[in-house]
Order: sequence, then structure tokens, then C-alpha cells
Amino acid sequence: MSELRTIDLPLRWKVPAAAAEPGAWRETSCDLCQLRGEECALDALVRALTPERGVQRATIDRAAGKLHLQVIPDRFSLDQAKAIAQNVGLRLEGEVHHCILDLPTMGRVDASRTIEKRLMAIPGVARAAVNPVARTVTIEYLEGSQLAEQDLLGRLKAWGYAFRSIDLPADWWERHRLLVYTAVTAIALGVGWLLSALGASPTVYIPLAAIAYLAGGGFAARNGLRALRRGEIDVDTLMVTAALGAALIGEWVEGGVLLFLFALSNALEHYAMDRTRRAIRSLMDLRPEEALVLRDGKEVLVAASDLAVGDQVIVRPGERIAADGHVREGLSAVDQSPITGESIPVEKVSGDKVFAGTINGAGRLEIGVSKPAAETTLARIIQLVEEARSERAPTQRRLDAFEQRYAVVILAGAALMALLPPLWLGWAWDQAFYRAMTLLVVASPCALVISTPASILSAIAAGARQGVLFKGGAHVERLAGIRVVAFDKTGTLTMGRPRVTDVLPLQDCEADELLGVAAAVEAHSEHPLARAIVAEASARSLGLPKVADLQAAPGLGVKAHLDGRVINIGTPRYLASQRMTLTDAQLDQLQDLEAQGKTVMLVGASGGGKRHGLLGLVAVADTVRPEAAQAIEELRRAGVEKVVMLTGDNQRAAAAIARQTGVDEVRAELMPEQKVDAIEELLAEHGQVAMVGDGVNDAPAMARATIGIAMGAGGTDVAMETADVVLMASDLNKLPTAIKLSRRSMRVVRQNLAFSLMVIGALIISTFFNLIRLPLGVVGHEGSTVIVVLNGLRLLSPPRVKQPNPTQSLRE
Repeated sequence: MSELRTIDLPLRWKVPAAAAEPGAWRETSCDLCQLRGEECALDALVRALTPERGVQRATIDRAAGKLHLQVIPDRFSLDQAKAIAQNVGLRLEGEVHHCILDLPTMGRVDASRTIEKRLMAIPGVARAAVNPVARTVTIEYLEGSQLAEQDLLGRLKAWGYAFRSIDLPADWWERHRLLVYTAVTAIALGVGWLLSALGASPTVYIPLAAIAYLAGGGFAARNGLRALRRGEIDVDTLMVTAALGAALIGEWVEGGVLLFLFALSNALEHYAMDRTRRAIRSLMDLRPEEALVLRDGKEVLVAASDLAVGDQVIVRPGERIAADGHVREGLSAVDQSPITGESIPVEKVSGDKVFAGTINGAGRLEIGVSKPAAETTLARIIQLVEEARSERAPTQRRLDAFEQRYAVVILAGAALMALLPPLWLGWAWDQAFYRAMTLLVVASPCALVISTPASILSAIAAGARQGVLFKGGAHVERLAGIRVVAFDKTGTLTMGRPRVTDVLPLQDCEADELLGVAAAVEAHSEHPLARAIVAEASARSLGLPKVADLQAAPGLGVKAHLDGRVINIGTPRYLASQRMTLTDAQLDQLQDLEAQGKTVMLVGASGGGKRHGLLGLVAVADTVRPEAAQAIEELRRAGVEKVVMLTGDNQRAAAAIARQTGVDEVRAELMPEQKVDAIEELLAEHGQVAMVGDGVNDAPAMARATIGIAMGAGGTDVAMETADVVLMASDLNKLPTAIKLSRRSMRVVRQNLAFSLMVIGALIISTFFNLIRLPLGVVGHEGSTVIVVLNGLRLLSPPRVKQPNPTQSLRE
């Protein structure tokens, strides 16, 4: 759906901790940027909402506190917009609600555009996306929009669609009704043909033919009539027209065979595509029904859905964990593969995070619940994957638009074939009409239309099994074309758990005094380097004095008032801006530390007090991820041409990490907006760029890149919302896995497109030269449709790994 829609979203401005209570939000004009000394958060939000996010235009009404968006609805997500706003210090007012439903009565090429348009016309609905292949509809709206889920369900029911919650399994009739219709068609055709062969009167077998037509074509006829009422022509219309045309010239058996094969193809497609649905629904089976909870000193069995934050859950050996939380007591290895895709169980001790749906090992664990059942990481994964199925890939959108024009051309071509040859070439009218009906069948674009979604949906399901979440088909397709990958450093190429290595006073003060001053200021920051300083001060049992008037300069440093002095902590560039510089000897000392791959922060003081100027240096070092070098090498084998590091750290420390990991290019000492500029330069030079980060600090750069990838996002809601692709495990090897899967899926799409076009072309030529009759044309048409679906389903299986040839190894 390409029509633009205008949406107004209320905003709130976050007030820094130094100006108000933490978490406070104001509703007035934006003075956030002046308070924090950074790029205006509103401008940063507008820059981050790009066409890649489905936003064609973004403007802000500062006086009204509203964000005005022009969006492409089937590519826009309120969740992503909300996460991007949060990352720049803003908030979209109101919770985002999702309504994801199965529409089992929807045909494979049904009224998806009409349903979307009708839903989008409802005030308050921000996004509606229908996937006619997966037979689902995703509706997104904001809290406070005066909408309720029952209102939406009532609308769908009034429009004639049965629906079912995605949490409810399909009943027997829903799973098998297409097969039943196909069987009835086959039986009626067989009995009718047998009676006809035995010389029975037409009055005997004509009712059987009618039964075959109703059973085999009723479903398609209903969908075709809906399409005609909308002024559209689809595959169902072409098939029913061809079957009725065959009956009009007395070829009712061939028309019946057409409908039988069409119904059989529909049933096989439904069954095959249901494999992807079952692969996704298998995630739901990971949720335990019950949990053992400790209440009032007693162990009580309660429904997992009733667990509340703070409950203490007991997990015995071999049991599945029922909720997200933290280990309070116990030691065990937990199989996290259902969530993160990690193949090896992870040791869990007191304080470690655990996820619902993972499997406890041999130890007994007591877990404090941190999230209600509806907000667990597993629940969020299920929701994201279900939503991803409703977003069409660019190739699929182009084919959807092509289908309408193509169907009109085929109808016109069939009409010309029925009229012109008898007039110009002397064909018999019934012969020309028969060939025209055959042309309607063989030229129908069923295989062409379904070739892309069959492959994309399988790739999304296969990725979810391996701990790779694609947020939609568009991201599967775009990731396949990536040639450059840009990495954040801290927490991405490194472990993100830096530690203090050196505390070097430059004046006559003790190291603990210097560390205490630095920790007092950094205690209000969530940056990993700040946390490392605070952790070291805590390990040394240092008391932290109170600071006031904290002000941050993102990417540079921070300052605050302490004991009548202004304490500045940050990069040499930041301290230089505060009129504090290093001597040559001090500069040599700093450069030596940076050459070792350490990040050095300077601590300085100005104003009243006993000491002024530079007080000392605090060096912090992070650890390179052990798999980083191997993962980057795998990226090159997968076809990535260039690997870039974008970091706010100093050049020497960044270069040291680059040498260890094999990064091609380093861009260091970058402010957040400079990372966006770097991405734009890479896009201009190479075309398609992926940005890999933690999904929080790098949101603007991730939003500007062709694909934003959050790495190690298990349990991080903001990362899951911001990125286009989420790697659940803290394992860089998942990145080449994701790229290989996307490229494999696009190879399958190209195979399907080439095969379906080849079959359609061959069948059209055969029809024109009278080399094929209608039943064989139906077999070729429907057979090709089933083949492309089955080819797409190959993606659900892991790729075969080439085994080494032992004889070749011996020769080498």
C-alpha cells in the first residue's frame, strides 16, 4: 500500500536529572537542548525518521508539542518511532497497542488493500497491514485514541471476515476445509465422468458437475466477486471465468478439472504456508502454562499468566522458566537457544538475567520476576515476528502492483484471442474461445505473485529459530544487498564491560581521592565508561560526595559542581574547551595509554577550592569480543566488501581494537550526529550500508543506515524496537548468519521468479500454437505455483554444510 497517510503524535520532553526528578517529563517548549548542551533533540528525531522507516516527511509543532508525520502505512511502525524518540530524549505520549489476527477465510490474493484502506480510515489507527499469504492482519494504534480491540474486531466481522486471535490454534475444519472441498470436487468429477462414460443421461451427471463447480470454485468465486465489486481483477476472477467459459462450450469436465486442480493447489499452498505459521507458533509453545511460586513461605502452583513483578519463582532442574527475571538463589546452566539461538547452555548465578521460555539445567533456581507475562522477551519476540509477516518486501510490493495491470492485460488478450482469429485466421469460434479460456488459466500470475512471500516468510521463521529477528520482509531483502557494515565499538566489537586500569593523579592528591571525585560526577551517567569508574570506586569502598548542576556534552564529557568547584571529566578536546591543556609530558603519558587500546578521561577542576586545573587521568579498557575477528572474516566471505568502525573513542584506542578485529577503516572521536554524517558518506560512496550497535546510543546512525542491526539485544526492549534486524545473542557470529540467510532467501526468490516467468511464457506460447489443452495447462500452471511454494519452504531447513573430502585432505 503506497498511499501516504498523515499522523499527528503527541510528544513529551524529558528533563535531565540535574533539572528535575529523574523520569520527569514536561509538556512545554523544548529547552532540552540548551540544558544538555547538545544538538536539539527534536531536530535529531526528525533526522532519524527517514524514508527507510516508512516516513516521507516529519515536522514538529513545538508550541502544540506534536509530531506531524507523512508515512507509508505498510512500512511505518509506531513502535520504532517511539523507540527512536526515546533514544534522543523524547517520548511519544500513549502506549502502543497491537491487534494481530488470523483471517482464515481470506483467499491467497484477496482484498488486502481494501481491508487496509478501511482500517486506516478509522480514526486513531496508525498502521494496518494485511498479508494475504500468511492470512493475517496487524493493526497498530495509540492508547487514548478512543479505540478498543473489540471495535476493530466488530468492523472486520461486519465486512464479512471471520477472524481468530493468533494465540488460538485453528480447529479441524479450518485446517482441512480446503482439502475437503478438493475431495468433494474430485469425487463429483469422477462419478460424473464414470456415468457419462456409461452413457447416462446428461440430467444425471449435470448435477454432479454443478457440485464439482460449487465445491471447487465457490471459494474462488466469492473472492473474485469481492474483487470485481472493488473494480479489481485478480487470479480468482481469471480462474472462475475460465471454468465458466469451458462449461459454456460444453467442456464442463475440463472446467471441473481446472477448478479441482485450482482447489488442490490452494489446499497445498495453505498446508505448505502453514509450515511457516507452525514454525512461528512453536515459539508460543515455549511458554509454560504454570509456575511454582514461593508465597508466605509456601510453594504454590499458579498460572504463568498471573505472575506479577516481584514474585519469587522456583525452577526445578529440567523445567522451562516461566518469566523474565533475575536469579536470586541457585546455580545452574540454562539453555537459552529458544531466545538467543546460543547452542551452548549459559551458566547462571545470583544476579544474572534469565528469560521466559528458556530451559533450566541440573541446578535449582529461585528467580525474581522482573516483567509481567505479556511483556517478556519471548512475548515480544512472538509479537515482532507476527508483525514482520505483515510487512511486504519491496519485490512483493512491486509484484502486487504489477498483478492488477497484468490481469487486465490477460483478460484483454483472452478477449482478442476469442474474437480476432475467427475473423482474420478462419478459426472456429468454439476453438478460439477454448484457447482463450486456456490462455486465462496458463497466463494467470499465481506462481509469480506467491514466489516472493513464500520465500520471505520462510526466511523470517527460520531466522527466529536461530535468534535472528527480521522486523519485516523489506529488511530481509535490503540486508541481502549490504556491501558495507559499520560497527559501533563499545558493546559491539568489545564486550561492553570496561574496567578501570589506571588512575594517575597529576597533582598532590591520592589516587583514591581522584577516583572518588570522578565517580561522584559519573554516578549520574549510564555510559559504560562511567559505570566502570563508579564500579571501581565501589570496589575500593570509596564514599561519593554529592554533586549539583550536572551538565552533559554527549560524546565529549560531563561537568558538575562539587565543594564550590566545577569538576570537568571527559576527552582532551572537552577539557581544552574548558581552558585546560596537557603539558608535553602529560600528553606523552596519555598517548602511551591510548596506544595500549585504553580510553583515557581527564579530570579537571576550576573555580573555588584547593586544587585547580588538571587533577589527573583515569584510563579504562574494554575487552574485544573473542569471536569478533572470526565474524568479520565471515562477513567478507559472505560478500561484504568493507568493514568500518564508528566510535566516539580516541583514535589510538580505536585503532588498537581495529588491529585485533580486522576492521578496514576507523572513524574515531565522533559525536552522535557525526556518526550519522559518516553513515551518509558511506551511503553516497557504496550505496547500501548496515549499522551495527546496541540499539540505544547509536539509534540515529542506525536509523539513517540502510539497515539498523541491534546486537546482543536479549531482553532489551529499546533495541528490539529501534533496529530493523535484532540479533538476540551477544554473539557477533549471528551477523554473518543473518546476512547469509537473507542472501539465500533472495536467491530463492530469484529462482522462483525466473521459474514462474519461464513456465508462464512456455504455456502461453503452447496455447497460441494449440500445443496444449486446458487440463494440461492447469497442471502446468498450478504445478508451478506449488513448486515455488515448496522451493521457498526450503529456507526453513538449515543450509547444507559442505563436508571436506578426506581424499583431497590427504593429497594436500
